[in-house]
Amino acid sequence: MAQNIVEKILSAHLVSGDMKPGSEIAIRIDQTLTQDATGTMAYLQFESMGLDRVKADLALSYVDHNTIQVGFENADDHAYLRSVARRYGVIFSRPGNGICHQLHLERFGKPGATLLGSDSHTPTGGGIGMVAIGAGGIDVAVAMGGGPFHLTCPKVTRVELTGTLRPGVSAKDVILKVISALTTQGNVGRMLEYGGAGVAGLGIPSRATITNMGAEMGVTTSVFPSDETTRRFLKAQGREADWTELVADAYAGYDDLLEIDLGEVEPMAACPHSPGNVATVSSLAGKKVNQVLIGSCTNSSYRDLKTVALMLRGKKIHPEVEVSIAPGSRQVVGMLAKEGLLGDLVAAGARILENACGFCIGNHMSPGTDAVSLRTSNRNFEGRSGTRSAHVYLVSPETAAAAALTGVFTDARTLDAPQAVEEPPAFDVDDSMFLFRETAGVGVADTPIVRGPNIGEVPKGAPLPDTLDGIAAIKVGDKITTDHIMPAGARLKYRSNIPQYAKYVFEHVDPDFFANASANRDAGLANIIVAGESYGQGSSREHAAMCPMYLGVRALIAKSIERIHWANLINFGIVPFTFVNPDDYNRVREGDSLTIPNLREIIKGDGTATVTLKRTQKRTISMKFAVSVTLSERQKKILLHGGLLAAVAKGGV
Repeated sequence: MAQNIVEKILSAHLVSGDMKPGSEIAIRIDQTLTQDATGTMAYLQFESMGLDRVKADLALSYVDHNTIQVGFENADDHAYLRSVARRYGVIFSRPGNGICHQLHLERFGKPGATLLGSDSHTPTGGGIGMVAIGAGGIDVAVAMGGGPFHLTCPKVTRVELTGTLRPGVSAKDVILKVISALTTQGNVGRMLEYGGAGVAGLGIPSRATITNMGAEMGVTTSVFPSDETTRRFLKAQGREADWTELVADAYAGYDDLLEIDLGEVEPMAACPHSPGNVATVSSLAGKKVNQVLIGSCTNSSYRDLKTVALMLRGKKIHPEVEVSIAPGSRQVVGMLAKEGLLGDLVAAGARILENACGFCIGNHMSPGTDAVSLRTSNRNFEGRSGTRSAHVYLVSPETAAAAALTGVFTDARTLDAPQAVEEPPAFDVDDSMFLFRETAGVGVADTPIVRGPNIGEVPKGAPLPDTLDGIAAIKVGDKITTDHIMPAGARLKYRSNIPQYAKYVFEHVDPDFFANASANRDAGLANIIVAGESYGQGSSREHAAMCPMYLGVRALIAKSIERIHWANLINFGIVPFTFVNPDDYNRVREGDSLTIPNLREIIKGDGTATVTLKRTQKRTISMKFAVSVTLSERQKKILLHGGLLAAVAKGGV
């Protein structure tokens, strides 16, 4: 039977379940990656499993998020990550080596393999022909231990690319075009597979830009074929032996089709405050720009930064624009320096930042009050930049460089056409900052684990009660992101200290949430979150479930929930209910008493429950509404035990 690329990879890795869209399957994971913002907790969870080494074919621990060391917390966590990597057989990427997704593409990505990462942009690996999926740290810990990853067997959308991109238009514009067509909602349980004659004109960095931002649509992952372009890239990285051809069979089936003529794509921008708020650059032309930031895991490759350097060569950045550039890896920096391009960027007036996530997660380079900031990163959620009043736009490197020169939104096609950047026949390879390669998969058993005072214990959930008596502790609207739930930036240094990090749950949405939720918990009442559409967008940050669990949240009731966060809620013993009738969302107020009797039996059964709402004002108001949750037998056991760690400890899964 003819198979598409997704079906080929998933069926080759299938451990259990039927390849039927909508059903739960389990797949074998070949490679795992973590980064330091989520990895510390992932390794604490791995340690709790009592294993003596990692069992995945390859496990990588990258340090790229919290490289700014103000206070002892980040440095202590890096020391922990380094020691635990050596102990259990993980390759450790030192701070300064680069951004995990760029590095993994360069040095470890392998066509046809599966990759699970504790970062929502892990699908970047799809640019090289992998099924690469972002997940919560606890799922990655299980995969490191040799356990399968469970997911919904996806529907597959074919994205048919035809034509050729015009000068001044690049992959960022393509993915923004795709996002404008598919939106950022309603894509749970779906994978995208790119194909068509237009694919041949896209290099691996361009393909990776496109798969990277598939995460913003909520799809499980995106994948490109592995073809001659892939082989050339791997050969240039000295890894031709890792190449295998991987293409869809003739007459392979798909659930949907999206057609895009690359020749008709024009420069695009995602406007505040969502990657899905897409407009053409021409419609924004002339709008004043205060800041331009180029880099992130989306657009920090040699191809992207050389393009920018050539556009800026011999010119000066507009005097009223602040421009900073963060390369994706040491390889990129070294090659730019070798070719004199780094000097061109500095001579033009750009600031060169560390090879790290930095500005993308709000760790630095926050714009000024009400400033307009153009960024080549992948998210522009309100406040993510560190300045809540800022207006952040997502654009291509070409559009960013054009704005840097003119001080306003400018279509790069109206300037001198950017030179085409050809892939080099050989990249400069220096793997000296990848440590413990010689003991990968084996480990050094006598390695002492370094634990600073900020590193706490992994919280374990309690079994679900027979009756859930709770309070609607907060009511939020649509498109609540994990940044809304758990702020990033400077707060991320508390990621390994749950009692401390929990103080900032919903910090920018409701500053009183921590105090109110703690009071409800201490009074023996469960906290319940009420939400609108697409709750839990964005990062794979499992702390957005773990910290609420610590504060006594036992259920979420939403109109819809995004994939990674939905899985994280279950992993931490929080029931992810949805309204049977979405209009019932309007009936619930913050502070209402909510009761669900026979909760354990409901979870064991079909997952449909009746909620009794009580509100006491001048008189007591009582009403009922229906909620539901669809669970596999495995997920039911996890929830009944109070979370995945508790279930594993008791042999429940």
